[in-house]
Amino acid sequence: MKKPSVLVSLTTKDNDYQQEQAAAAEQTARRLGVDLQILFADNDAITQSQQLLKVIQTTSGPRPDFIVFEPAGGTALPQVARAAAAAGMGWVVVNRDVEYISDLRRSYRVPIFAVTSDHEEVGRLQGQQLAALLPSGGSILYIQGPAESLAAKQRSAGMYETKPVNIQLKIMKAQWTEESAYKTVSSWLRLSTSHETHIDLVAAQDDSMALGAKKAFQDHTTGPSRDRWVSLPYTGCDGLPKTGQAWVRSGLLTATVVIPPNTGQAIEMGVQAMRTGTMPPERSITAVSSFPTIETLATNQREKNRLLKTTSAGS
Repeated sequence: MKKPSVLVSLTTKDNDYQQEQAAAAEQTARRLGVDLQILFADNDAITQSQQLLKVIQTTSGPRPDFIVFEPAGGTALPQVARAAAAAGMGWVVVNRDVEYISDLRRSYRVPIFAVTSDHEEVGRLQGQQLAALLPSGGSILYIQGPAESLAAKQRSAGMYETKPVNIQLKIMKAQWTEESAYKTVSSWLRLSTSHETHIDLVAAQDDSMALGAKKAFQDHTTGPSRDRWVSLPYTGCDGLPKTGQAWVRSGLLTATVVIPPNTGQAIEMGVQAMRTGTMPPERSITAVSSFPTIETLATNQREKNRLLKTTSAGS
C-alpha cells in the first residue's frame, strides 16, 4: 500500500500554538507512517495561497494525498480548496468554520472536512475568567487577534456574552505573536493618554500576545507605575503545556484557556478516510477548558480580596 503523504499549511512560526500544531502533526505522521511536509505562511494569506497552488499545480514529483490547512488571513482560500479537490487531493481545514466545505463534499470524492476549536466557547471562558478575577468590575486592556481573523471575531463575541457589564474594555489588535503585541502596547505607551488610563487586568486572545504586552510594560515603564503594570493579572488563550500552562504555574500569567492542537486529529481522520474509503464528518470540534478552572480563579480572588481587606484594616 502506498505511504500516505500530507502537506500541513500553518500561519506562522512565531507563535507557540502554531509551533505545537506543527509538533502534533509530526508526532502523528511518525506514528501513522505518513510522509509529512509543513509550510508556514508568515501570517500572510497571499503567501499561503501561492505556496499551496505551487504544490497543487506542480507537474514534477509527487503531490500530497491531502492538505491540512489553517487559514492565515480572512479568507479560507475557496478557489485553492477547489483546485486541490479537482486535482484529487483531500482538503482539511483546521480552526476555521468555512461554508464551502459542504459544496466541495457534494462535488468531489476525496476527504474534505474541518476540525476546529469552538472559538466562541474560548471567548465565553475568557469572559468568565474576567468575571472571576474582577468580581466588582473594572477596566481591561483587551488584545485581539487580527481584524480579518474569524477566530478573533468569534472569541470576542463569546467574551462579550459572558463579560459582566461592569467590566469595561480598551481594545488593541495584534498579529497572534509576542512581538506584535509588544509593538502594539509599546506604541500605546508612547501616547500621553496611556498614562491617564486606569487598567485592572490585561487579557489577550493568545498567550504569546499576553506575554508580549507584559514585556512592553516591563521595558517602557518605571518606578511605581512599572510595578503596578507588571503586577496586574494577565490572561491569555491556547494554554499549551510547555507555554501557557507553564506560564500560569510560574506566575507570568494568571489564567489561560486550553485549546488543544488539532492537526494530529486532522491527519488521523484523513488517513483513516483514505484507507477505508469513507468520508469523515463534515465538522469535528475539539473541547476547550479554563486553566485554572473558573471556580479556582474565583476562590483564589475572594481569598486575595479578603487578605487585602484584612491588611487595610490592620494598617
